[in-house]
Amino acid sequence: MTGLSDEEREIVALVADWVDREVRPVVRELEHANTYPEALVEQMKQLGVYGLAVPEPWGETAVSTPCYAAVTEELARGWMSLAGAMGGHTVVAKLLVDHGTPEQRDRWLPRMATGELRATMALTEPGGGSDLQALRTTARRTEGDSGDWEVHGSKTWISNARRSGLVALLCRTDPDAEPAHRGISILMVEKPVDGDLPGFEVSRDLPKLGYKGVESCELTFSGLRVPGDAVLGEQEGRGFAQMMRGLEIGRIQVACRALGVGRAALEDALAYAQQRESFGKPIWQHQAVGNHLADMATQLEAARQLTLHAARTYDSGARADLEAGMAKLFASETAMKVALDAVRVHGGYGYSTEYDVERYFRDAPLMIVGEGTNEIQRNVIARQLVARHPVEGSTR
Repeated sequence: MTGLSDEEREIVALVADWVDREVRPVVRELEHANTYPEALVEQMKQLGVYGLAVPEPWGETAVSTPCYAAVTEELARGWMSLAGAMGGHTVVAKLLVDHGTPEQRDRWLPRMATGELRATMALTEPGGGSDLQALRTTARRTEGDSGDWEVHGSKTWISNARRSGLVALLCRTDPDAEPAHRGISILMVEKPVDGDLPGFEVSRDLPKLGYKGVESCELTFSGLRVPGDAVLGEQEGRGFAQMMRGLEIGRIQVACRALGVGRAALEDALAYAQQRESFGKPIWQHQAVGNHLADMATQLEAARQLTLHAARTYDSGARADLEAGMAKLFASETAMKVALDAVRVHGGYGYSTEYDVERYFRDAPLMIVGEGTNEIQRNVIARQLVARHPVEGSTR
């Protein structure tokens, strides 16, 4: 936690203590029952977790991105789903802070800071995957003087869709724009959490290997009416660029989730390797097991340093898609390997639901495919490497 202020260190320590006291004793039961952690989310609100990206005058607990990264890691160390419950919320908060009109910021950010209003983003479509420029959800101006938008289309893999009252919806507002990204906007859709919004339907909850408790849903829009001033920043055609910046913090957050899962797996494996004996000595003294532990710790520390570098780059105001992509790529692949190695260290018990390592192994793949697959991350990294290091005379 080098580089954090004293106050930020206290925030991280507070969350870490809460995870140990309140989360870890109940996570196994909640996760296996696939139960939404309502009580834990309420406590996260009280801790100020939902306001970490909301600065004054709208919030009171805004922190640096390295501090936000450390808090996310602690949450994921306890239960990755809790970090997922505030990930998209943070991206939407950053979008509003960076691009929202004064009216949009005043309307939503104060309630987002307290967690009274929770937010999510709706990007992925059933037929589009990571190719956001190919999205088919459309918003057209309605006839008459209202200037409202009418939305048609669908989204999938939307976290917290049932419990979020604000959705940052990426959609096509100009289907004829060239290039295509210039016709994409973000509509801020506010909906009652416990009521219906005509034309907006949460079609179903998707069954998942891991990431239990927090819902991931399909959304259907069939003639949804949205006010004319709902475009983020009232800037039509800027949605793609706005969201790409938002995804920088989103990918840093996913990297931190991976760090938390990997760290939990390492801590459990390290404890088990000291307690379990075979052939008359603790199993960590067997070279095969000791090497696993050494590699796990080394890879996680490398992932943490990449993630901190991305967080600092983001805070500098510089473009951070290269750094965020590297962090997300390396940290997620590391978490997957560390989770598997933790199963190896535990032997047969690693396959038992009586131990947490099987949960880490189920949760880790999400970070590989979420927020842009790692194959996409490699494409982003390669493009940025060439852009930042051009060779004279190259066609690129």
